[in-house]
Amino acid sequence: MRQFLLGSAAFVAAVACTETQAPAEAPVEQSNPRAALAPAPDPAQLPMSLKEGETTPRAVLATYLRRIELLDRSGPTLQSVIALNPNAVSDAQLLEEALAEGAEPSALYGLPILIKDNIETRELPTTAGSKALLANDTGRDAPAVANLRAEGAVILGKTNLSEWANFRGDQSVSGWSAVGGLVKNPHDLSRNACGSSSGSGAAVAAGLAWAALGTETNGSVTCPAALNGIVGLKPTVGLVSRTHVVPISVSQDTIGPMTTSVLDAAMLLTAMAGSDPADEATAEADERKVDYVAALEGASLEGVRLGVLRWAQSGDSRERAVFDAALARAEEAGAILVDIDDWGGERFGGDPFTVLKAEFKDTINAYLADTAPEVETRTLEAVIAFNEADPDELVLFGQEVLTASREMAGMDDDDYRQALANVRQKSRENGIDRLLTENDVELLVAPSFGPAFVTDLIRGDIIASNAGAGWLAAYAGYPHLTLPMGDVGGLPLGLSIIGTAWDDATVLSAGQAFENVLPPRLNPSFRSSAAELPPVKEVITP
Repeated sequence: MRQFLLGSAAFVAAVACTETQAPAEAPVEQSNPRAALAPAPDPAQLPMSLKEGETTPRAVLATYLRRIELLDRSGPTLQSVIALNPNAVSDAQLLEEALAEGAEPSALYGLPILIKDNIETRELPTTAGSKALLANDTGRDAPAVANLRAEGAVILGKTNLSEWANFRGDQSVSGWSAVGGLVKNPHDLSRNACGSSSGSGAAVAAGLAWAALGTETNGSVTCPAALNGIVGLKPTVGLVSRTHVVPISVSQDTIGPMTTSVLDAAMLLTAMAGSDPADEATAEADERKVDYVAALEGASLEGVRLGVLRWAQSGDSRERAVFDAALARAEEAGAILVDIDDWGGERFGGDPFTVLKAEFKDTINAYLADTAPEVETRTLEAVIAFNEADPDELVLFGQEVLTASREMAGMDDDDYRQALANVRQKSRENGIDRLLTENDVELLVAPSFGPAFVTDLIRGDIIASNAGAGWLAAYAGYPHLTLPMGDVGGLPLGLSIIGTAWDDATVLSAGQAFENVLPPRLNPSFRSSAAELPPVKEVITP
């Protein structure tokens, strides 16, 4: 097992003792592990507080580590953080020393960030949640991570995820991995944090870090962001490098920021965006990227034409009411709403899955061949055999997706090329771009998803709500932002904003303008289930 898999109270106390402004707290009584819980730093104020010296990187780090110990390891046991960075303290200290010697604080100075455990960081193994990759300690930073460090971020650790980014079995349990266990939703511990960036979503919502990185192929940033009540951005595919990221799809994969505000997402995207010679998809990124923070200045909905995807709203009247209330606030702020009642496009059939399976077969084999020398499972076939032999891996669900991918001809096959062409045409020219043009609108808006669903360990994910159109942005590789718009029964609901290729700045600006008029995000209650809600408890207890 990896050395820093679960961390420990001793490690947290040791970190706290390195910072005179944040001494180690007294031991917490086991009966009430949250008794000594310090409030999370205000994410909105933290960047400036650090730059102005009102607090220090090590003091902030100590607070977050204490919260991880009391919320993730004890108490609610969210299991959102899979590993702690053993060098975080020394990294924070180096930043403080540089500042003391006269260096100017960079954009992300001292901000602790968690990284999804399918993105490589130099200090820790990268497992994608699979025991087959426990030894995958490459000593490398993904370029996106290196870019964050260059701007002064402190890598706090790795987050748990749906194993193999939810590309393993037909009846997968989102948020579960053999390495990290099951992530719980901090708003209701009986409900799912969604996947595959489940740990990143839950951790940011619970105040365990200033922000986190996730990855998305189809919903894996935006679903956990929405269900955990935070902001999540899936950028245009090719804006952020995917080098040294455990892959699924070259046509859909992207890293995305997961934060508590649109501004924070823009800060992370500004730091990460750019071309990478090792990732052909990013060839245009240097020309296309902008300062996404500057793009938020003067953000307004006045006169902005928004296409409202009525065909993507929920059948649940309570969810529709929250969406309608958000739209009403936008209209009051000057937005022009254009209802789009029908999809009007072609059906996709099995082409999207054909694309993913073919791309996964080729890209995962290439990635595994380049893993750390200690890794023994260096092909997809070896991973399948490992799972069959390991007593833990197949307890909850199977690996039908892996075996189906093994049978694909790969990306040189004509059937794959035709399927990819179909998906792109139907999602782009005859999809998002058609909807924007036909309705003369700048952006599309819809509910992101329904509320968090109850985790079912027997039958896998059973998602009750049919809301959302994020799949369309995923197929197209276009930007998709979700931000909190309200709740149903104490469970957050997200609002989606979708744009065309490379229009990330416009999407973020609209998100900022929406955020200015929408209710504040919901703080997690850490309730065990809906039975704890006072009105519910009264009516279900005789």
